Parts: sequence; structure tokens; C-alpha cells
Amino acid sequence: MPHRDAAGRIRRPTETLINDAMPSLLMCCRPSLRRAENSRTLAIGAVCVAMFAASAIAREASVSDSAATATAADLSTTIDSQLEATWAASGVTPAEGISDEAFVRRLFLDLAGRVPTLAERAAFLEDPQPNRRLLLIDRLLESEDHARHMADVFDVLLMGRASGQRMRERQEHGWRAWLEQAFRDNRPWNEMAEAMLLARAADPADDPAAWFLYERDNNHQKIAEAVAPAFFGFRIECVQCHNSMTAFEVEQAHYWGLVAFFNRSKNEMTGRGPRIVESAIGGFSEFADIEGTSSQNLLTFLEADTVDEERPEANAEQEDQDDLYQAALREGEPRQPIFSRRERFVEDVLRDHPLVAQAMVNRLWAMLMGRGLVHPFDEMDSAHEISHPELLKRLADEFCSHGYDIRRTLRAIAASQAYQRSSRQPDGIDDPSSFAWHLERPLTAEQFTRSLAVALTGTVEPPKELTAAIRQAIPDVLPDEAVTGIAEPLFLSNGPPLQAALREAAEGSHPLAAMASLPTAEDAAEALFLATLGRQPDPEESAAVAAFLAQPHGEPSQPVDRERLWQAAWAVVTSAEFRFNH
Repeated sequence: MPHRDAAGRIRRPTETLINDAMPSLLMCCRPSLRRAENSRTLAIGAVCVAMFAASAIAREASVSDSAATATAADLSTTIDSQLEATWAASGVTPAEGISDEAFVRRLFLDLAGRVPTLAERAAFLEDPQPNRRLLLIDRLLESEDHARHMADVFDVLLMGRASGQRMRERQEHGWRAWLEQAFRDNRPWNEMAEAMLLARAADPADDPAAWFLYERDNNHQKIAEAVAPAFFGFRIECVQCHNSMTAFEVEQAHYWGLVAFFNRSKNEMTGRGPRIVESAIGGFSEFADIEGTSSQNLLTFLEADTVDEERPEANAEQEDQDDLYQAALREGEPRQPIFSRRERFVEDVLRDHPLVAQAMVNRLWAMLMGRGLVHPFDEMDSAHEISHPELLKRLADEFCSHGYDIRRTLRAIAASQAYQRSSRQPDGIDDPSSFAWHLERPLTAEQFTRSLAVALTGTVEPPKELTAAIRQAIPDVLPDEAVTGIAEPLFLSNGPPLQAALREAAEGSHPLAAMASLPTAEDAAEALFLATLGRQPDPEESAAVAAFLAQPHGEPSQPVDRERLWQAAWAVVTSAEFRFNH
């Protein structure tokens, strides 16, 4: 994880230096909670707003669905009261709240997947309404950026990071569009889960949901190992050969039972696209533990009743007869078995299973708070402690009782004081599970590239080559801990796609290029910090960057050298302050 030095600068052990000329710039980048107070700063900000965006966020007279907002506010109060009770019992004094400048950057990254434009930032900071933070939360949750960001995150969480051909297949067969539409519509999570796992849509709009199973390419063990963490919040691959040795409730029978629910399914590419057909026979076998004891693979799973199914005699051959099937709900679709294992899994196991709600709210909490109430968020078994059991129960109960509403849960967390606390760790408090300070998180590849595009090119569409390259260098989404491998610093310090994107941004009509037209290097330095980090540079930072930009003249009052402008931008966007949400 990053740390802060004595001056409050965000640092990582492997902090990248761009070139020999730039270390002073990298060392200067740090968070600031100050508002701009002098007229010169406001004037520069006005220039930047004109350069960076066409219009401000429209102010709305009221928040949509006020009743839902009110109950979400009650949930925010519950979040804060339960955390405060644990702090009081432990003698913990939490971090202070953050400024509006820090809040708007944090919220845009978490809910929109990018930094705000300068126009969006200015519109929020100038909004006189006392509830402007709540209004911004609602605007972002209803935005197109939010739907795309959630699809970015859940594509990886549900399917794993993809590149090349696999990414193209997800696009071509509608998986990505289906995810975006589901989050755009704020579709209930239980409905999304059922669509993915039944993979037999009554509505053609849900056909792409079958890709969750289809991409696993008839590997039923791989399917089971994906289903358990994605929908129930715990990993099951370690119990293939024996019951769990750390979580007593997770048994080998659950692994092979989960496999059995899906082992009659098979991929079929039809004229209408990918389908998961299902046989009415087969799928009966036995599994052995490490001691050699064999057991039948029954249709069973954790915290669910075993589904009864007539089992043939050993070595008996089954006939795949027509009377074992019924017509599909939609004409032209593959027939379906009268006794469908997948359907029974959805109806008897998935539907109303308590872990489905708990797993999702724990994941949403981790997305906004840096770690789950159970950490890691996909290992919610008895071997991993719940930091705040009552809070997890309340969030899950509310999630169920309000129709598995993802947006409502995100709203409640973002509106809480806990979310809006400083990321500066209080002295003497070392346990991150206390949530006494806001945990810094590395940006995903998509957050990084979109933020880069917004700040330097004035668009949310980064070059495809850059996005693909950064996905390879920064593949993780919600990692258990922030650990930098070799690929990330190598790419950031010497990646041709990043260099090319920055060079291009410094030319033509892009906002970064427009900074070169500002009267002085000091003005350009302030504009660069506002655009990328969402704050003013402090005097030391301003002087260091301006002196670099004004080379070979060396006077901050001189015009900007364009070649050095993109290099300065390179230093700032590869700094820890830009690459982390804090």
C-alpha cells in the first residue's frame, strides 16, 4: 500500500521516476485539502474551466425518488452509528472529514470511474445548496459514466481480466452491453444472477447473460469455481479433495454438488448466438476424499437443502428420450429438460440464499471503502472474521428488503460520514478493518485511462491501444492488497502507448496543448495540477514545475516549452497521487 511521508505526500516503495529531469516534480505531488482562496487562483481556474469542458453539470430542483433517498439516508446513519460505537468502545478517534475538493475527486472515481472535468468540479464547488454532496451522489449514480464504470468492474470480477480475442468475443456476443444495460437500469442483483446462471432467457434481451457460463467452455469445475465467489462470496476450489481445514462449514460435497448442478450443460453456437443446452440424463458420478472414501455427487450446496433426483442403478444405461424434455419458452430455442438441474439450482439454492445478499453488499462496501467488512471480500467463510457483524447483517437485510437495489446501497455508503473521512491515517491506529480512516486504493486500468483522457484530452474515450496496454500492466480490480509488480512501473516509465498519448495531448486543440498558450509557466503548472489532481499546487510544487516548464529560460514568468509540458504531465499522471483514489 502507499504511505505518506512527513510532508503528507502519497508514496509507494516502487515510485516511478520518469527521467533524470523530473524527480523533483514526482516528489512534490501530494494531496491538499485547501480551497483556492486568492483571486489569481480563481482566475486561472476560470481559464481552465473554459478549456476543459463545454458545460457544467445541470442543477436539478429535486432528487429523483425522494422516498428511496430518505431510506438510504437512514441507512447511512446506521453505518455511521455502528462504526462510531466500535470506535468508542476501542478508544479510537477517527480521521477528520474531507474537503469538498477531495470529495468530488473521490466520488467521481468511485461512481463514475474517472476524475471530474474542471467544469464538473467547479459546478459542484460553486453550488450553494447545503446538500450538494448528496445531490452529486445521485447525479453520478444515474449517469452513463456510472453504468460503464460498473460494467468495467463487474466484467473483471465475474469473468476475469480479458484481452485480445476474449475481449472481442464479450463485445460481439453482447455480454458487455448486457452488463452496462443492467447497471443503467439499476436492475436488481438477484435478477441479474438468475439470468446468468439459468442461461435460458424468456426475454431475448437477456440472451447475452448466458456468456457467463459459455465462456467457461464446458469446464464444469471452472464454472463451479466461478459461481461460488461471484454470487456467494466464498472460494470453493480448495475443497475438491477434502473438507475445508479452516472453514468447517465448507465441505467437499458442496464443491462436487455445485459441479453437478451444471455438468449436464453444454455450449452450443446457434443461429441466434451462444446458447447453453442441457441434457436430461447423465451427470451421476462419485468423488473421493484424500483418504480414498467415495461419495455420490448429490445436488447439494452450502446452506441449502439437497435437491432430490432419482438416481439410476450403478452401471445402468440411461436413454435420452423425448418425453424427458419440454419445448422451450421461446420458439426456435433449444428444448429444455423437464427436470433441469440449472433451473433447480436457481430456484432452490440461489433464490433467497442469504449469502447472495451478504456477498454483494460486502463487495459494494469494498468498492467504496477499500476493503470488505469481510476481507478478502470473496472469502466470506468462518475462517475470515467479520469486522462489524451487525453492520453487515443490516446492510444485507436492507439490500434484500429493498429489492436487491445496488444503487441504493452505494448511495447509502457514499453518503455516510465514514466514506467521507480523510485518508490520512490517525496516529496510533493501525487496523484498517476499523475504517477509522479512508483506505487508499489503486485505480483500475479503466479508471486510469479515462481519467487521463478527461484531464488531458477533454474526452472520456482514451485511445484503444493505450487502454489495452494498461489493462495488461494493471490487471487487478479490488486487489486484496496493493502490490506493484514489475509490469506497472515498466509501463509507466517507458511504455510507448502512454508516451504517444501524452505527446498527442500536447498538440492540436487538446486541453493539455492549451496550457502551453497560458501567459506564464506558473499558470500552466496550476492548470496542470487542477486538471489532473483536482487541486492547486503548493508554492514548492508550483515553483518546481514552472521552472521545469520554462526551460531553457528557467524563469517561471516565461512561456511554456511544449516538449517539457507533456513530460511534466507524464510525471504527474504516473505519480502515486494520480494513480490512487484517496
